[in-house]
Amino acid sequence: MQPSIFTKIINGEVPCHKIYEDDHTLAFLDINPITPGHTLVIPKKQIEFIWDLNEEDYQHLCKTAKLIARHLRKTLGVPYIGQQIIGVDVPHAHIHLVPFCSVDEYRNWPEPGEPNHEALSQLAKKLKLNR
Repeated sequence: MQPSIFTKIINGEVPCHKIYEDDHTLAFLDINPITPGHTLVIPKKQIEFIWDLNEEDYQHLCKTAKLIARHLRKTLGVPYIGQQIIGVDVPHAHIHLVPFCSVDEYRNWPEPGEPNHEALSQLAKKLKLNR
């Protein structure tokens, strides 16, 4: 299997706007966010489908997603954090966490485009979770 873009991010070959990392998972801002704070939570092991993770890795990924979702909700002051597992865009298991206030906002998928790295960098600093 070729290294995914996420594996390249984990290995430091591609930059990201990281907000959390531990021995098993990494969380970083999506470069084409639905809303500000849209975060991807990934396992450090490259497994294409989330349902193929072993039980320990699956549980750790879900635990990290819960930690980050609560942190996003508190830090951004939004009532909701949507969770999406899509599994078709990158062959590396991942969970989308999307902060939102209304259903219309949550369903507003943007057209892919050039990321605003300055805005993402500032938001990543605000959302950085240290443990």
